[in-house]
Amino acid sequence: MGTSPLMRAVRITRHGGPEVLELTQVPVPDPQAGEVLVQVSAVALNNTDLWTREGAYGRPGDPKATSGWRGPIGFPRIQGADVAGRVVAVGAGVEESLVGRRVVVDPAIYDTEGPDANPVGLMGSERDGGYAEYVTAPAERVHDVSESPLTDDQLATLPTAYGTALGMIERGRLRKGETALVSGASGGVGVALVQIARARGAKVIAISSGPKIDAVREAGAHAVVDRAGGIAGQIRSAAPEGIDVALDVVAGELVSEGLPLLREGGRWVIAGALGGYEVAFDVRRLYLHNAQVIGSAMHTPTHFGLLMDLARRAEVQPVVAAVFPLEQAARAQEELSRRGHVGKIVMRP
Repeated sequence: MGTSPLMRAVRITRHGGPEVLELTQVPVPDPQAGEVLVQVSAVALNNTDLWTREGAYGRPGDPKATSGWRGPIGFPRIQGADVAGRVVAVGAGVEESLVGRRVVVDPAIYDTEGPDANPVGLMGSERDGGYAEYVTAPAERVHDVSESPLTDDQLATLPTAYGTALGMIERGRLRKGETALVSGASGGVGVALVQIARARGAKVIAISSGPKIDAVREAGAHAVVDRAGGIAGQIRSAAPEGIDVALDVVAGELVSEGLPLLREGGRWVIAGALGGYEVAFDVRRLYLHNAQVIGSAMHTPTHFGLLMDLARRAEVQPVVAAVFPLEQAARAQEELSRRGHVGKIVMRP
């Protein structure tokens, strides 16, 4: 394999602020049976990194409990779900032909082996991730993108943000000619939603803040609503016939304000709670209009396969907002938490 027995990695040993991120040296992991070892070229940051570090996910029956994505975190934990790199070694039972291939790792840990399995864990949370020079992954979760014209930085932005976006769009059954509302449109998932919905042939109405409106429009939105005030009125003006599918990573008050804007049979898909996890709305707006509220956590294996096809053909163009070296992981996460950027933040080991 030609690697040192040790590698640099950034890990957390407890929940807390950016100060709990520690740069250290740990053994290069050995790929077990059915796994590959990937040399990390780029790793993208996500809100899940912040919330996992903070323990901000809560638990069923105790929404304020300190918890990881799906429960207690096993410390120490190397963070980082989104990895692009090259396969440098394989475990028993894995084809040697994968060695040297440029790959993107599907970070989800699924509940079954089927194509429509649900994610119940995440690399960087329930197993070690890509804030490191090397990471292991199941061979079936490694996708060959050697021929993609996208850069490694761009490829690293895809798994969580674009996977989440594609999962939302698929679960919301967005069709060509429909009108889609995208909240949080300047973030990683938001930009992905705008690009993929536009590629599907939908009319895209995006919600963003004033300084980022032009960038969101450049990403493909047909109209951009300024979240600073009068959101419902602005949406009605941009989409007077109503919204077919809302693709929402904000939730909070937006749900109660926005549900009446859905057309008959409309779908409100939620994959985040940046605006608050406690939501109240008039339930009559659901049953009287055959509307649906749909939860969407990331993607299925089928969704991820579709995403990798888009990547190979460069049918999405991820926006990389900033690049940091691995040793500046705390600074990179602080930049992410400020939400002053458009697109994705990436680190290189």
